[in-house]
Amino acid sequence: MNRSKYDVVILGAGHNGLVAASYLGRAGLSVLLLEKNDYIGGATTSQKIFPDYDACLSRYAYLVSLFPQKIIRDLGLNLELRRRGTASFTPYVNHGHHGGLLLSNLDEELSRKSFVELTGSDAEFERLKKFYALPRKFAEQIWDSMLEPLVAKEEMARRFNVDEIAREAWRSLVEEPLGNAIERYLENDLVRGLVFTDAKIGVLTQPYDSSLVQNRCFLYHLIGNKTGEWKVPVGGMGAVSSELERVARKAGAEILTNVNLHGLNVTDKTRSVEFRVDGKQETVEARFLLVNFGRNVLAKFTGRFLQPDRTDEGSVFKINMLLRRLPKLKAKKYPAADAFSGTFHSDEGYEQMNISFDQASEGRLPERTPCEMYCHTLTDDSILAPDLREQGFHTMTLFGLDAPWNLFVRDNENMRREAERRFLASINQWLEEPIEDCLAIARDGRRCIESTTPVDIEDALGMYHGNIFQDAPTFPFAERKEQVGTWGVETEHENVFLCGSSALRGGAVSGIPGHNAARAVLARV
Repeated sequence: MNRSKYDVVILGAGHNGLVAASYLGRAGLSVLLLEKNDYIGGATTSQKIFPDYDACLSRYAYLVSLFPQKIIRDLGLNLELRRRGTASFTPYVNHGHHGGLLLSNLDEELSRKSFVELTGSDAEFERLKKFYALPRKFAEQIWDSMLEPLVAKEEMARRFNVDEIAREAWRSLVEEPLGNAIERYLENDLVRGLVFTDAKIGVLTQPYDSSLVQNRCFLYHLIGNKTGEWKVPVGGMGAVSSELERVARKAGAEILTNVNLHGLNVTDKTRSVEFRVDGKQETVEARFLLVNFGRNVLAKFTGRFLQPDRTDEGSVFKINMLLRRLPKLKAKKYPAADAFSGTFHSDEGYEQMNISFDQASEGRLPERTPCEMYCHTLTDDSILAPDLREQGFHTMTLFGLDAPWNLFVRDNENMRREAERRFLASINQWLEEPIEDCLAIARDGRRCIESTTPVDIEDALGMYHGNIFQDAPTFPFAERKEQVGTWGVETEHENVFLCGSSALRGGAVSGIPGHNAARAVLARV
């Protein structure tokens, strides 16, 4: 450490903390980042999870959609985000015949033919295009405002009063439960489910949830850079955080890892932070304190009472796998490489997910567990050593839905094993061979598979009840009068700002709250 006083101290060197540090350092402020882990990047880390193999897996996060091109340009980030040839693949059985609904990112005609095979005509495909015109219109109207102070809900509604599609987008996505629009536009259960998965990833919800958390989660997945397309970061998610670290250090930010934080003073005129690092007790003062962890952790350090909402509970089960080969599909028409390079959906029919939601809400692990997975290395094999590439190795990432924190908190070990078994069984029903038979084997004979529950995520990253958004996702505008004109990062403490996912418009790998916290600081400087 170069000094005992800094303009800005940032707690947590995840991607948002690094974004904030880069902007503030470039503005000439002295910046210190403190990170509790021995690595930088937080949830965007890439790690050699299976030490016997030279493969760097994105341990918690997996794709990029919400990271604004403006931040990439502003900071001069050298990132390559690659398109996936397949957007999604959903296997099904029709009259005893195994088929698959394939949506291509590159060939609309291929997608259309796949719809005809499933439904007998292309009418549902046309209906789907009409439906997706709504979030596209929403994204066009709202995206640029994500890096600006919050606009009042009423003002934002006026901005949508420009044409019929815009008004319909506002009504369908903001004012009424998402289930209304899905059922109004779409008829096929599989297609309805395919659409609704984007409203469920990370949160426990159903189509007619009165809280509209499903609408908010859906919008997160569909508005990124006005297209909503999810892209593969070349080099894995760790390449994103490594590049951000490079830029932050170049801007003059100091970064300490293995920091044991044990005291915050946010009530005096100057904010101070007490911590241990390298066996030494340290105290630093700061004009501004940026918090890159959840409100739950901040409340613990400041002695404040936090009353989370029921929608803040996390609901996700993540499985990381290293495969020796890709498994073959029962739907023989489709090569495994086409199916797994996009998002592979399983047990995610619309009615099926209503059943699994009900079971999870009653405190039971669903009998049929909805999930989706994809293979990073089919789009970017740079995360594998050359010898693994030659041998046909691949990484596979599974995200399980309807797996809330409360199912795991009492007996995490046994529930993790049971959930892993059920999620793999869900995938295996579509395969010619169990995916377990395709897994790489470590020297000690164990399979190369790692499963993570919401309890594990909270333990590792401090995310409240394993919520991958830190809190329930928020609408991208001010819902309360006092929020209008703010950056959505303010706390009840003077010059203490949230710079991570728990800020308004936080969540996912976006850098948006990091940018907005930096702007809040610079406005006061």
